[in-house]
Amino acid sequence: MKRRLPLSLHLGAGLTLLLVAMALLSLLWTPYPAEQVRVIARLKPPTAAHWLGTDHFGRDVLSMIMVGARNSLAVGAAAVGLGLLGGVPLGLLAAALGRWGDEAVARLGDLVFAFPAVLTAILLTAALGAGAINVVVALALFNAAVLARVTRGAALAVWRRPFVGAALALGRGPLSVTLVHVLPNIAGIVVVQATILFAVAIVNEAALSYLGLGIQPPSPSWGKMLGDAQTYLFTAPLQAVFPGVAIALSVMGLTMLGDGLRDWLDPRHRSSGVM
Repeated sequence: MKRRLPLSLHLGAGLTLLLVAMALLSLLWTPYPAEQVRVIARLKPPTAAHWLGTDHFGRDVLSMIMVGARNSLAVGAAAVGLGLLGGVPLGLLAAALGRWGDEAVARLGDLVFAFPAVLTAILLTAALGAGAINVVVALALFNAAVLARVTRGAALAVWRRPFVGAALALGRGPLSVTLVHVLPNIAGIVVVQATILFAVAIVNEAALSYLGLGIQPPSPSWGKMLGDAQTYLFTAPLQAVFPGVAIALSVMGLTMLGDGLRDWLDPRHRSSGVM
């Protein structure tokens, strides 16, 4: 008997793969150059020539959606990747050291949580200028704090288990125990949290681009597309629908993927049956 994969994992993986495939395809092909301006074709509804219509500059909306997917994934992957590199070692270190080390990491996390990711990005862009790099830095700081706290909590639970005590009694040092016993046992929890943070990063990037602080023109961004579309909400409402649907489906796919992975990896949530 094989364990049945949760339905949310199937749906989330399908939507996420669709997003990744669209982003990869945009590297090789788009119906039109995403930055091509044709004012004569501005605000056209969906047609055979432009499947999702054109925006107020005459740019092809489908091409912009495809390139926007690539930009969103790049920002999300960078923010989550840097968060993993910074947060996981800190959480493992806090759990291994205990006492003052644990307290120092906890207080550092509290300091970061005092400033939400979007607010931190606004502060950075106000000081250093708008751009994707500052957005990535702000999101990475927040992600590192979240992952450090999650890793610390999960690692502390593993440190209390008997097999860790046995490894220590056999003369293994804290570093060896962390790498051989603790990290493999919390990897699933970290992966699930990273998946959810990826979805949050896409939403935050879209929000900051909507405010004009994220990815800068002429490079397409779903959030910027929404910001531009609000001016034409009554004359061309579909301009806001397509990027909004892209954001919603991407976040839903990543969130469902994270929930499905949690259910599949957690023995308390696993269900048995034939796939």
